[in-house]
Amino acid sequence: MSIKLQQLRHFVMVVEEGGFRAASKRANRSQAALSTSIKELEKILGQPLFESGNKSKITPFGEICFPKIIQFLNVYSALDNDLRAAAAGQQGRVRIASVPSVAVKLIPSVLRAFCEQHPDVEVSLIDDNAAGVAARLLSGEVDLALGNYSQLDDSMIEFIPLISDPVGVVCLKDNPLAQQSQGVEWETLLKQPFIRNGTCTLLDPTSARVLSEQALYSVENITSLFSVLELGIGVTTLPKLAFPTNETQLVWLPLINPQLERQIGIFRLTDRTISPQAQAFHDLCIQYLRYQQDDVD
Repeated sequence: MSIKLQQLRHFVMVVEEGGFRAASKRANRSQAALSTSIKELEKILGQPLFESGNKSKITPFGEICFPKIIQFLNVYSALDNDLRAAAAGQQGRVRIASVPSVAVKLIPSVLRAFCEQHPDVEVSLIDDNAAGVAARLLSGEVDLALGNYSQLDDSMIEFIPLISDPVGVVCLKDNPLAQQSQGVEWETLLKQPFIRNGTCTLLDPTSARVLSEQALYSVENITSLFSVLELGIGVTTLPKLAFPTNETQLVWLPLINPQLERQIGIFRLTDRTISPQAQAFHDLCIQYLRYQQDDVD
C-alpha cells in the first residue's frame, strides 16, 4: 500500500491541534474518519504514531516522523504552487527575437504590460537582423519572433500580421530630394549614390531592384548606416519603423513609385508547442501592436 497525501496531512493536523476532536473540525471530517485515516497510515508504516492510552500524545516514532512529514508537505506545496503558476504563465522564461526597429519602437509597450501581469517571468529579448531572427526561431533558440514575414518558409511557421510598415527614402535634410515631401519615385534615386542595406531586399520584386544592384556602398549594421548617411555620400531606402524619431540631420520620405511596405508580425513554429508564458506574450503582442498602426502611418 502507498502512503496517501491526505493521511500525512491528517497526522500533522492531529499533532498541531493536540487531539483528534480539534483536528477533525480543521479537516472538516468526522473523528471516526480521521482515526481510520491515521490507523491506515500506521499500518503502512508498521509502527504506531500515537500512544494507545493517550491518543493526543505521539510516540517516539511519531516524533521522528513529524518533522520529516512537515518538510515533505512544504516541498509538495511549493512544487504544487510552482507548477500551477507555470501552467498559468506566471513563472518560467520567454525568449523573443525581434528586428531592431520593432524591438525599439513597438516591444516596450507590450513588455510593460507583460511585466505587470507576469512579474515573476524572466524575459529574454534579442534584437537581430531579419535573417538572424529567422535563424534563431528555426533553431529553437527563441520561442517567438517579430519581424518581416518574407524571411521565413511559410510551411514552417504560423504568422499573424500586425503592422504594415511603408518603405521610404532616407537622405540628408539638405539633399534636394528632401523637398519632395509628398514622395519620391525610384528613378529619381538613380541620380544619387545608393547605399544598400539589409532591408533593400524589399526592392527585389520591383524594377527598383536596380538601385540595390548598382549600389556603390553596402552597410548592414543600422547604426553604421546612419553614420554613413550623415556623411552625405549617398541615400538609401528604409522601412519607416527603422527610421529614428529623434533624427535631426536625416529625413524619411515616402517611396511612391513603387509604393512598398513590409508586413511586420509575430511568428512561431507550427510543429512546436510554446509555453503558457510565451503564449501570454504572443497574445499581448496581438492585442497591443495591432492598435499601433496609426503610429506607423
